[in-house]
Amino acid sequence: MNQTKKEPNQKEFIILIGLMMALVALAIDMMLPALPLIGEQLKVVDKNDNQLIISLLFLGIAFGQLFYGPISDSYGRKPSIYIGFSIFIFGTLLSLFSTSLPLMLAGRFIQGFGIAGPRIISVALVRDRFGGAEMAKIMSVVMAIFIIVPILAPALGQLILMFAAWQYIFIFFLFYAIFLLAWFKIRMPESLSNEDRHELSFSRVFNIMIGILKNRQSLGYILAAGFTSSLFLGYLNSSQQLFQDTYGLGDNYAFVFALLALSVGVGSVLNGQVLVKQFGMIKMVKFASISITSLSFLFILFLFQFNGIPPLSFLLVFLIVSLFFTGILFGNLNALAMKPLGHVAGVGSSVVGALSTLISVPFGIYIGLSYNNTVYPLVIGFISMGMFCYFAILWASKKLS
Repeated sequence: MNQTKKEPNQKEFIILIGLMMALVALAIDMMLPALPLIGEQLKVVDKNDNQLIISLLFLGIAFGQLFYGPISDSYGRKPSIYIGFSIFIFGTLLSLFSTSLPLMLAGRFIQGFGIAGPRIISVALVRDRFGGAEMAKIMSVVMAIFIIVPILAPALGQLILMFAAWQYIFIFFLFYAIFLLAWFKIRMPESLSNEDRHELSFSRVFNIMIGILKNRQSLGYILAAGFTSSLFLGYLNSSQQLFQDTYGLGDNYAFVFALLALSVGVGSVLNGQVLVKQFGMIKMVKFASISITSLSFLFILFLFQFNGIPPLSFLLVFLIVSLFFTGILFGNLNALAMKPLGHVAGVGSSVVGALSTLISVPFGIYIGLSYNNTVYPLVIGFISMGMFCYFAILWASKKLS
C-alpha cells in the first residue's frame, strides 16, 4: 500500500523522467562556453585539445550503455539509477577539482559512464509503466523536453560564467544530480517485478552484439547512425572555437547555438509527425544523407571564394539546413537498426546506442581536432560522414551488392 501512495501521477512522472534524460544534454552543452576558460586554467597548449572535454563524455556514455541494461534487468531499475547517479557525481567531483587536462578528461569519462544509467533506464521506466498509445504519448512529451534542453543549455552555462568561475557549472551538475536522485528515491517505486528479472549475464549482451554484427540491416543502420553522430559531434567540438574565435561572437555564441539546436529539434519533430508517415523511414534517411552530402559539397566550392571563412549568414544557412536533415536521420536510423531486434528490444537498444556512439567518437574527435580557424575541416567532415552514411544505408537496405 505504501508503494502505491508514493507512486507519482503521470504529470510528475513525465517531469522527473524528462529532467533525468535532460541531464545528458546539460552535461554536454553547458560546457561549451566554458571550454576556453578551462583550457586556460589547466594550461592546455593546443586549443583544439579542449574539445576532448566534450568527446570523452560521449565515450563514457558509449561504454555505460552496455553496463546498465543487464544490471537493471537483474537487480531492478532503482538500484541501477542509484549506481548511475553515484558514478556521475563522482566524475563531477573529479572534474570540479581537476588541476590538469588528463584529470579533467578522466572525470568527464566517468561522468559519461554514470549518466548513461539515467538515460537508458528512463526509457525502460516508461516501458515498464505504460504501453501502446499511452507510452508513445509519454515518450513524445519526454523527448520534447529532451529537444528543448540543448537549445537552452549553452545560455545557462554562459549565464553562470557571467557571475562565477567555470567550476560552478560542475557545482550546478552536482546539485542537479543530487536533487534528481533524492526526488527519484522518494517518489519513484520499483517498476520491475521480481518475476520479470533475469539472471545477471554480460555474456547475453555479448551474444546479442554478435547477432547484431551478423545482421546486415542492423549493422548497416548502426554504421549510418554512427556516421551521422560523427558529423554532429564534429560540429559540437568545433562550434565554440568557430563562433567565438573565428567569428568573434563572444556571449552571442549561446544564441547562435540555440538557433542551430532548434533546427535539429524541428527536423526530428517534423520527421516523426509528418515525413515518416508520408514517405517512410528508408526514403527519408536516403534523402537526408544525400542532401547533407550534396549541400556540403556545393558549400565547400563556395568557401574557396572566401578562403574558408564565409559571411556568418551564409554559414548559418548551411548549418541550419544540414542540421535539420541530421535531426531527420537520428530517430529514423535508430528505429531502423532496432527493427530486426524486437525479441531483444531492451538490451538491443543499449547495444545499438553503444556501438553507434563508439563509431562516432573517433571520427568526431578527428573532425574537431582538424579545426584550423576556417570552416573547411567541418564541411569536409560533413561531406565524408554524409557520404559514408548514405552508402551504409544502401548496404543495409540491400541495394548495394
